[in-house]
Amino acid sequence: MRNVLKRPRRDEDSEVDNFWVESLSPQSSTSTEMASGENMYGNNSVPSNHEQPSSSRAALCPPSNVLDPYSTMYDWQVTKTTVCERGQQLLETGQWSDCKFIVGTEPHQQAFDGHKVFLAMSSPVFEAMFFGGMAEKEGPIHIFDVQPEGFKALLEYIYSDKINLRSFDQACELCYVAKKYMLPHLVRECTKYIWKDICPDNACRAFEFAKLFEEPDLMEKSLEVISSKTKEVLSESSFEEVELATVQAVLDQEELNIDSEMELFDALQRWAVRECARKGLPASDGKAVRSVLHGSVGKIRFLTLTPSQFAERPAVSQLLSQDEAFAILVNISSPNTTTLTLPLPEGFTSSRESRQKLPKPLPEPEPELESQPFRSLFNNTSSDQVPLPKIYCIRSPLPGQPPPPIHHSTILDSTVTFTVDRDICILGAQVPTQIKPNDGGIGRREQSSYTELLYAHLLDSTGSRLTYTHFTSRVSYGTFMEISFNRHIFIQRNKVYRVGVVLNKGGSYPTGSYAETALCDGALFKFNVGSPTDSVRDGLIHSIVFRHV
Repeated sequence: MRNVLKRPRRDEDSEVDNFWVESLSPQSSTSTEMASGENMYGNNSVPSNHEQPSSSRAALCPPSNVLDPYSTMYDWQVTKTTVCERGQQLLETGQWSDCKFIVGTEPHQQAFDGHKVFLAMSSPVFEAMFFGGMAEKEGPIHIFDVQPEGFKALLEYIYSDKINLRSFDQACELCYVAKKYMLPHLVRECTKYIWKDICPDNACRAFEFAKLFEEPDLMEKSLEVISSKTKEVLSESSFEEVELATVQAVLDQEELNIDSEMELFDALQRWAVRECARKGLPASDGKAVRSVLHGSVGKIRFLTLTPSQFAERPAVSQLLSQDEAFAILVNISSPNTTTLTLPLPEGFTSSRESRQKLPKPLPEPEPELESQPFRSLFNNTSSDQVPLPKIYCIRSPLPGQPPPPIHHSTILDSTVTFTVDRDICILGAQVPTQIKPNDGGIGRREQSSYTELLYAHLLDSTGSRLTYTHFTSRVSYGTFMEISFNRHIFIQRNKVYRVGVVLNKGGSYPTGSYAETALCDGALFKFNVGSPTDSVRDGLIHSIVFRHV
């Protein structure tokens, strides 16, 4: 029994001592001292048997000269008391990261380290990206359609549950990222912030945001601000930067807080001059100015003006042709207010009803704004809408051997530029699904289909995004998948547009060489127009889905 208690010192005991010293001490002289023969007691001699502790005691009771294992400098795991704090530590330090993101476009790209488990447990999109049937294996993941600040805020929410909204623009960007990666709670928080922050300075942008993401409650709130504070909205310089569709939405309102239609006319004229500058058109050319309005000037209720008001500015402006101005002035001057003395030009309103209204208090924000952030992510028509007739502009393959398939393991992007000789409405696009891999060990269901994950958008000639969508669905190998944009976009004839698709699933995709033109139901499409660098791997885009207007 005494031999068991007072056994000679074994190698295992030294290993225990070394564990405490090496794992808990800073990189000072510990390893050097141990190498020179000095043990954990601070001398070069081994203590006698009656002084020798057992190995279990050595493990449980580290020597006094070893650092405290609960030191905040070395053991953050035990000083961070919540999962959120520990997650924040991993996010800030990048410790144990196993994936990397390159976010944004040059020269504003930024790299972020991530942890696949953290990301996947928060987002089904990340789950499919990292742990799906054909998950990303290695290499950085490029995200071009998100701003670095928005992605950083998304990671902060995923790792620490923090939502730090500081501005209207930041909330809009974060909301877009949250929708992209399917985090509905974060979408709701962003939407509530935007709801409370709407003012005359950003009401039009809030309307555009709500329309893009199909948030009807937010859209209604934006129009209420525009309607009740019209003068302030029109006087803001930001009004000159809004989309044409937003200008038309303002002119379509039955009630606006204005003194006369002259305020709308002046604002429209300012917007048209600014739009000419954006498009590189001469603002002194009346035809150019009228061309950017696309008939919007006809929505102004000129017949509510007096002859002197109309003659003072609208009649001599470049927004109206001489024939249009003459027809309007004849009807304004006529004593007959029930019928038109001279027919108005096509597209001009004959309304004599004033839109003037008194300001009224705006409703208080709802405590809980119920939104449906993913209502239209995969289904863009509601139950009470009649489906729009679709036309498929299928690109004609060139004769000869098709090009070889495109193999990729991370992200594959494809873009094609096009013009069309008439105004149409773009609904979406078609792209091929993957070529079935030759791996016989997979089950029958996996052999015939896989889960696709992609992002698609429509850009104008300046690179501004007009609409987009995220698509995830189980699809069959060797077919085509139809991608519907979140909203339908009316495009102008003979203008250059770009359809782009970013495929997020590794695999092999068939591609083709197509003719530069295609005649589809009377609409002539021309592909690969503009700069040669604007079209990238365009053979992956098989057809464009549209309808006539």
